[in-house]
Amino acid sequence: MAKIALLGATGNVGRRILDELVARGHQVTALARRVTSLPAHSLITPRSVDAGNEAELVAALTGHDAVISALPFLSSDPDLLIRSVKAAGVARYLVVGGAGSLEVAPGVKLLDVPDFPAIYLAEATRGSAFLDRLRKEPAGLDWTMLSPAALFVPGERTGHFRLADDELLTDGAGNSTVSLEDYAVALANEVEHPAHRRRRFAIAY
Repeated sequence: MAKIALLGATGNVGRRILDELVARGHQVTALARRVTSLPAHSLITPRSVDAGNEAELVAALTGHDAVISALPFLSSDPDLLIRSVKAAGVARYLVVGGAGSLEVAPGVKLLDVPDFPAIYLAEATRGSAFLDRLRKEPAGLDWTMLSPAALFVPGERTGHFRLADDELLTDGAGNSTVSLEDYAVALANEVEHPAHRRRRFAIAY
């Protein structure tokens, strides 16, 4: 059993990650601004925290084996989050990434294609910058980012999916999709059996 701090525990993907970790017997400190919606469970410790308050964040993260960030990129400060994880003495840092920074061709990101939806561009751009920031981090921080498929929606937990490095995975019809539930499975797998240390990887069906 690991002791894990989960930032953004009340969000769509955060709740699925929380459920998956608890189902596996991990002890989770569920961090969010408002934690009243979180379920009562012996393995869940709800804690209200402002992810933009560094001192508050460091106090909340201290004592954990790993930190998972499931925060939206537009409301995140990567420098502050990385400093806080390091100041809290947590070596393992996992980040819920986005699909926009995945490559659709060598050197071409999904967010750079002409028909990329404008409504998602700001978030995708910030997610790509977050990944760049992680890649510049010295060797002391054991980080991992997992980027989902282009279509990332609630669905079934099948436990069956494909993994890649920086490539946007698509099926035979050109679709790129994965459920929030199976994403949570892959991220929990990475927590338990690290296979992508200090790099990003991707998931899709």
